Amino acid sequence: MEETVGLDGYGIEAKAEQHMTVFRAGDVVYRRKGLVRHKGLVLGDGRVLHNAPGRGEHISHMSEFGAGQRVWIEQRGVASSRSTATVLPDRSRNYHLLTNNCEHTISRATRGRAESPQLKSWIAGIGLGALAFALTRHPGAAAAGYALGRGLARRIP
Repeated sequence: MEETVGLDGYGIEAKAEQHMTVFRAGDVVYRRKGLVRHKGLVLGDGRVLHNAPGRGEHISHMSEFGAGQRVWIEQRGVASSRSTATVLPDRSRNYHLLTNNCEHTISRATRGRAESPQLKSWIAGIGLGALAFALTRHPGAAAAGYALGRGLARRIP
């Protein structure tokens, strides 16, 4: 029987220690990792494809991916179960924050192209915040520029 612990605006909350029936092959899952989301792709049988510093792209068990934290479902069934059965990590792809982070790995596996919306929004926010601060020398303008940059980056494909 599926057990869900709670629901928020982003997805279904589930404990990493729960039975994998909560997670289905093809689900994109995440857990909080500081200020960002660490993402993975459920392959089934308790396995998750993800990318982490020091390990690069690899498949691990859901409990390792969750690292004792809540695991959330961001999107249900993004990849078909048939395609997740053939997903293998490319061990030559090491983790790199700017060019091959966990979002790059998951978007490559699900959509065929590597991209990182979180990274794009952080860069846009910091860039506009810095520009606003440089022009005005006012921290409030910098904060507004940061918020504007992050918001714009989320709307631009």
